[in-house]
Amino acid sequence: MMSITMEPMFAANAAVFAIKNATVEGKITVIVLLLLSLFSWTIILGKFRQLLIARAATKKFLAAYAATRDPLDIQRRNAEFDGAPAYQLYIRGADELVYQLKNNPVEVPARAKPASASLPPGVENEHTDFLAKSNVTKISTASFDAVRVTLEEAAGAEAMGLEKGMIVLSTAVAGGPFIGLLGTVWGVMSTFASIAENNSASLTTMAPGVAAALVATVTGLLVAIPAMFAYNFMVTTIRAITQELDGFATRYATQIEHVYVDSRPLAEELKSANEALAGRIVESLRA
Repeated sequence: MMSITMEPMFAANAAVFAIKNATVEGKITVIVLLLLSLFSWTIILGKFRQLLIARAATKKFLAAYAATRDPLDIQRRNAEFDGAPAYQLYIRGADELVYQLKNNPVEVPARAKPASASLPPGVENEHTDFLAKSNVTKISTASFDAVRVTLEEAAGAEAMGLEKGMIVLSTAVAGGPFIGLLGTVWGVMSTFASIAENNSASLTTMAPGVAAALVATVTGLLVAIPAMFAYNFMVTTIRAITQELDGFATRYATQIEHVYVDSRPLAEELKSANEALAGRIVESLRA
């Protein structure tokens, strides 16, 4: 028990001894590493919280979205899923779709819904196909391109938001050991220069300078090791969320196209346009 207790005390005493005997350059190196560690841990704790909230909120949002058939249902209900990247993408796409429906609508004739008796077992009238057929206000393909661009921009913005701050961790992983090594080499160089000036190469003369130099390398490793584990975990998690986000963007765009985009054949569109024009002519003649 005594040896186990003495080991941490010895390590602490060794660190204190090394820092006390460090040169000005060595102390500056340690201070830089400690500042980098502070920024690194700030990013680690903040990013862990962000990713945990994002995963939980995204799960709830996707479950709510899967329970709907209308791509605008969640937006009309004013439901909110703060912290979910997929929800932010959804709401931007929904807002753009509502704008296009309001400012660039395409009126199409409603198609009659099939009777419930003719539906397959387990299928209700709220199915997307029937919603698409009953919807008389749609958007053109050009308007849908604007919605698709909005979704792509939102997906990119959310991915960038998830990756924000990761550069600090990658810097800590890659740069921490090298900064520490720089401090160590500088300290050893100063130690040998001092030995040459004093013409004394005894262990008592060398030990303080070498120990002080090595503390920079130890500090660099203590900065880099936790940052490395956190970085690898977070990169994997962000990649999974981003892939899920891209999949949802594709799915959402497909459902919007199916329900709200005018996909009638050109001949049918011309026929509807001619009928509408004829109706306006008849009304003007009656007037």
